[in-house]
Amino acid sequence: MKMIVAVIRPEKVDDVVDALEAVNVPGVTITDVRGRGEQGGICLQYRAGKMQIHTLPKTKLEIVIPDKDVDTIIKTIREHARTGKKGDGRIFVLPVDAAAWVRTDDFITG
Repeated sequence: MKMIVAVIRPEKVDDVVDALEAVNVPGVTITDVRGRGEQGGICLQYRAGKMQIHTLPKTKLEIVIPDKDVDTIIKTIREHARTGKKGDGRIFVLPVDAAAWVRTDDFITG
């Protein structure tokens, strides 16, 4: 099993989640986060002058899937999260050794 962690623009979350549902992703954890990457923040102009914003709002999606689905999920996220501008986000793939359900005694290993 793998965990896909995608950090994307908040305005693209609904598009990505709808697309993930269409490719039968059973569940996704969504967290509002703040951060910065190559984009390095933004500079806003106000009447009083310029203001540098160093961290920007992003949304983190976490999905645990079978190894065979990794390429499909990455492709789906890229297609629906991309704007073509800096700050579109990043996708990480992590190994998952095991998963256990809280409600039942079910336990699966990678």
